[in-house]
Amino acid sequence: MPRVHLVTTGGTIASRVDPQTGAAVPAVRAEELVAGVPALGRVAEIAVTEICLESSWNLGPDRIAEVARAARAIQADPEVAGVVVTHGTDTLEETAFGLDLLLDGDTPVVLTGAMRDASTAGADGPRNLVSAARVAVAPAARGLGVLVAMNDEIHAARWVMKTHTTALGTFASPGAGPLGAVDGEGVRVFARPARTPQLPLASPEPRVYLVKMASGMDDLLLRALLDARVRGVVIEGSGAGNVCGGWEGAIAALVQAGVPVVLSSRCPGGRVTPTYGAPGGGRRLEGLGVIAAGALSGPKARLALMFALGAGLDAAGLRAYFDRFAG
Repeated sequence: MPRVHLVTTGGTIASRVDPQTGAAVPAVRAEELVAGVPALGRVAEIAVTEICLESSWNLGPDRIAEVARAARAIQADPEVAGVVVTHGTDTLEETAFGLDLLLDGDTPVVLTGAMRDASTAGADGPRNLVSAARVAVAPAARGLGVLVAMNDEIHAARWVMKTHTTALGTFASPGAGPLGAVDGEGVRVFARPARTPQLPLASPEPRVYLVKMASGMDDLLLRALLDARVRGVVIEGSGAGNVCGGWEGAIAALVQAGVPVVLSSRCPGGRVTPTYGAPGGGRRLEGLGVIAAGALSGPKARLALMFALGAGLDAAGLRAYFDRFAG
């Protein structure tokens, strides 16, 4: 049988309800997780590595780098057909994208999780885990980059996001759609997009911050970041990439201080396009030296900036790198 290496990090898929508190907490170790899904054995021979047992909102970029190092070592084993990473859904899209930045092999790496813990009737974790294993061993999944398999859909890490707080079909790729599906006939892949631009596997720069624009906000947060001498700022602007006009002075000061400022959009679909010339408009921000993030969400643009700075890219290198997300 093909071999799949399962890397676990915790999350709802590894959670059960604590009878003392009534709250779901990560409690299912890697070996127990596999033992609880006998159908995995009909898909592949399973090996396991447990990275941690945490809720995903407590997993940061350093942990993403740790998972990437583990996945890269596993990918180097020619006996391994694919890698499955189990993860909490809250930040699954960020870890998937971070891994996509850092992994360049053809061996599939597939993230999955659950919306219902193991104590809940109708838990979706076992089905998602089996589907992810099926994707991991599918020849059609090779060379697609990091994937997310949830609710029998296959999504590219670059596009996928969690769109609903509790629904089983929460993961979607606005503006792009799923790459494929898992059904009774097997794994079907019907789109093969270009791979995410790669970065060297280096420790991320931690002092990079995300600021989300809302109507009427002043520039207090940006001024505070300037005073704190941060290493990078990502702004999640409105529409095609616009911000409150009163932010221009603080943005200009950040750029002049050598702090890269990357602009994404708070819209779930579409990309940043420098169009408008009113105060705070995208064309004016481009003139100030702001870097467009293409179609990356704010959290994903932040990860790209963190790992790009960690890899040592200078100002010109950063702009050239983010230009590759423009398509």
